[in-house]
Amino acid sequence: MSDNDLLKTPLHALHTELGARMVPFAGYAMPVQYPAGLLAEHHHTRAAAGLFDVSHMGQLRLVGPDAAAAFESLMPVDVIDLAVGKQRYGLLLNDEGGIIDDLMFVNRGDDLFVIVNGACKVGDIAHMQARIGSRCQVIPLPDRGLLALQGPQAVTALQRVLPGVEKLVFMTGGAFNWRGADLFITRSGYTGEDGFEISVPGERAEAFARALLAEPEVKPVGLGARNSLRLEAGLCLYGNDIDTTTTPVEAALNWAMQKVRRTGGARAGGFPGAQHVLAQLDGAAPLARKRVGLIALERVPVREHTELQSVDGQSIGEVTSGLLGPSADKPVAMGYVNPAHATVGTRVQAIVRGKPVPMEVSAMPFVPNRYFRG
Repeated sequence: MSDNDLLKTPLHALHTELGARMVPFAGYAMPVQYPAGLLAEHHHTRAAAGLFDVSHMGQLRLVGPDAAAAFESLMPVDVIDLAVGKQRYGLLLNDEGGIIDDLMFVNRGDDLFVIVNGACKVGDIAHMQARIGSRCQVIPLPDRGLLALQGPQAVTALQRVLPGVEKLVFMTGGAFNWRGADLFITRSGYTGEDGFEISVPGERAEAFARALLAEPEVKPVGLGARNSLRLEAGLCLYGNDIDTTTTPVEAALNWAMQKVRRTGGARAGGFPGAQHVLAQLDGAAPLARKRVGLIALERVPVREHTELQSVDGQSIGEVTSGLLGPSADKPVAMGYVNPAHATVGTRVQAIVRGKPVPMEVSAMPFVPNRYFRG
């Protein structure tokens, strides 16, 4: 795909002005880093506040009295009981129980506001329209931008621009107005830090981003540091760590499936692949592999697609994400191994350029999460 074929977010001109190095990502020209560089951007987000353009992601509304029940029929997640103003993580599954996409959704009272991954949004919207379009309206919002302001000082900067936003707590959202523009803000994000995701009309996105960048705590951050931040936080990247061949149980996302949708729950099953997923969850069906955290015991970065072996040289899996964690200050990774090697503390080895690098299965996150829960 040539640069001319790439889609541009509403902040494209601003990224160029700020000296960003642009790369193709999910069909868009996106900033991978700014002149300060990935390491500086990563550390700035952990210490102060980083501003990310995530406008490539899909935003949509599900509208109608049956919207919650309809959406719940696509996921192993409790949608019906989600309170107004609350946000939840969800997983769209195919009929085999594989993950079509991971997403976030908020009950706004008059609709469900849904954010899906950029590379998946066209397919996700088509899937929803095909499966539940007769039960509720599926309304894409292509004219809105999406910004993420992340870090311990995000709230300090944002409340100067939007007083009242500090009242939100982790995984809640609310409507705000900025100079006549309607914003919808959730206190969430994908870095492991406190922070906010801000849906803004596309034509106002640049002005709003400039207002945030004018605050002393805020600097622009690209996809490079977004990746290192989310990996240290133990968060999956769709297409790397989870995909249509992975079930939620294999992906160690059991926490995302509420009791009410599990065996014995009031609304157990009733989602695509339920029989397979619930059998895995109940231990009735064996797992072939499981997602784990990994720490290298030598200072060698272990990248995605690196083979993992047992200490006696048997192939047991592969790395799906890996890098030298800037805040963890050691090589961290996640990947899939057979269940016999999934226990925390198990020694394995990664084969990097033909040489074994010793690794240990680790709990995640690699850096403590600092979400604001009130």
